[in-house]
Amino acid sequence: MVSGGRHEQAGHCALVLPGGGARGAYQVGVLRAIAELYPAGHGPFNVVCGTSAGAINAAVVASHAHEFPAGIERLAEFWGSMFCDRIYRTDALTVLGSGLRWALGLGSGGLLDVAPRALLDNAPLREFLGRTLQLEGIDTAIAEGALRGVAVTASGYTRAGAVSFFQAAEGVEPWRRHRREGVAARLGVPHLLASAALPMIFPAERLGDEWFGDGGMRMSAPLSPAIHLGADRILVIATRDEHPDPEPTAPTRYPPPAEIAGYLLDTIFMDTLNADLARLNRVNRTLSLISEERRTETHLNYIDTLVIRPSRDLRDVTAGHAVDIPWAVKLLLRSLGGWGRDWRMASYLLFEAPYCQALMELGYADGMAQQRRIRDFLGG
Repeated sequence: MVSGGRHEQAGHCALVLPGGGARGAYQVGVLRAIAELYPAGHGPFNVVCGTSAGAINAAVVASHAHEFPAGIERLAEFWGSMFCDRIYRTDALTVLGSGLRWALGLGSGGLLDVAPRALLDNAPLREFLGRTLQLEGIDTAIAEGALRGVAVTASGYTRAGAVSFFQAAEGVEPWRRHRREGVAARLGVPHLLASAALPMIFPAERLGDEWFGDGGMRMSAPLSPAIHLGADRILVIATRDEHPDPEPTAPTRYPPPAEIAGYLLDTIFMDTLNADLARLNRVNRTLSLISEERRTETHLNYIDTLVIRPSRDLRDVTAGHAVDIPWAVKLLLRSLGGWGRDWRMASYLLFEAPYCQALMELGYADGMAQQRRIRDFLGG
């Protein structure tokens, strides 16, 4: 979707990458298509914002903004050689032990302090990101003028609000709105782990004196960090299609815990984004109806948007690769009712190379199918 029809190339173009767990591989496929359209030098995005898995993708794109194609190839290698052990511990003792400890804590009425902090232990991801990321490239990209700013969003459990930690060029000021704010920081692995801490699934991350979880939980305006960083055009790579599921033709079973959790993740990552896009379109339509003088008085800016969405339901792709998920994780999902009927939860946790490669191929195909719209939107 392109909002409006104006493509003024003088401002800042932002890339916004929402969360999606393993679905983040789809974003990389779209970015590979875009990299073919911009094969040399600086990329088309000088503002980059991400949440959850999108925050990790955003960090890599931002740290290579001055060498865009190389950065996207690094991302493709990262996802193309993915396996679950690189993200979270998959051994039976850890996975099934977490489930047992949850049951013991619940059965004791809280008398036994044995419940784990999360269902899965993402310590491998911390080690992997610390070993492979080149976040010092953010400074280089800013110094060379290829990047104005990058932001990753996490949710503070104490302040009950979204915090967008940003690293940017001089002149970008922090901001504060209702239950969301922008805080200047030198981005590091802890910020990415905080943004990607899926509630109940991965443990929260301490930043300073506060614990933080997935940024999608409290971010009511996912496009706002890009706008605060100066963007007047925003390209979003979503991780969910918008084809509605059909109504049931017979009574269905009561939704099990994992199915409900999958719906909650969909809500966290995409429903608030769709609401923010609709709000932005209403503002754009209003601005188009008033004079330039009155428009200046509103202190509102016209923001163009382009959204790339999967052409297929990613749950269908998940079903074809479910056999690859580690057996202990499969057993845990079965026990929570998240196996077979609805693949939402599995689609977020299936960090295995064949699945990730299939998502990248779909993203690449979707990007190339829309290359004329992308060229028109990005310019160049």
